Amino acid sequence: MHKPLRLAALAAACAVAGAGLYGAGAATAGQSTANSTREPYNIGLLVKDIDTYYGITTDSAGVYQASPDSPYAKDLARIDAAARKQIDRAAHKAAHHKGEKPAVVFDIDDTLLLSLDYEKRYNYTYNGTTWAEYVDKADRPGVFGSAELVRYAHAKGVEVFYNSGLSEAQRTAAVANLKKIGADVNLDAAHMFLKDKANPPAYLAACATPGAWNCTTVQYKSGTRKHIESLGYDIVANFGDQYSDLDGGYADRTYKLPNPTYFVS
Repeated sequence: MHKPLRLAALAAACAVAGAGLYGAGAATAGQSTANSTREPYNIGLLVKDIDTYYGITTDSAGVYQASPDSPYAKDLARIDAAARKQIDRAAHKAAHHKGEKPAVVFDIDDTLLLSLDYEKRYNYTYNGTTWAEYVDKADRPGVFGSAELVRYAHAKGVEVFYNSGLSEAQRTAAVANLKKIGADVNLDAAHMFLKDKANPPAYLAACATPGAWNCTTVQYKSGTRKHIESLGYDIVANFGDQYSDLDGGYADRTYKLPNPTYFVS
């Protein structure tokens, strides 16, 4: 997962999220968002707001965890309820219309697998080496309700796909981690799409050729969804924690999961 804007976005995108969730506190402090000519929201207060939003605690091993009764968990529960209704509608429609092939598409990082412990340990900064080591441990907890939603869609006869910014080299770790959290559904190469910069697929030819990857996140993810739909599927729901996971079309509904810790354009 490439996060070149993490540091800049912490003071910008996170400020918007923090101020939105805790608007009264922000107004009292006389702060403003980062695109204003006034002084931006204080980064120390931002971190406190993020900690409060996740209800951050540490387990017996010292791993940072989100609380199941946090505002974050409650927001996820609302999204989950809406998504299940959409899946139910798609499954009902498919049952009455022969040939319908409904599908759902999930991002992985902070949509299915929570990276909060990494964010806290490295103070919301990004380093490619430490990130790769963290992913390779394949020990991230699941985002609340994520594995259950994957299994729910599968049980309803809706095809599950994954569309991630993780690299092809991280496939083994991603599969192992998804299995560990109980999202053991369609974890084969035909359903899990990861970035392969060395040998990009033909359907991304407009922005990527072998050895020359020029795709933006939106081009990569929307191009992958277009490919899935070209296989005869109707993507009834697309899930991601970044707007770049969702922009570009090729989905009936999009579901933006909360993530105030980084921004990927």
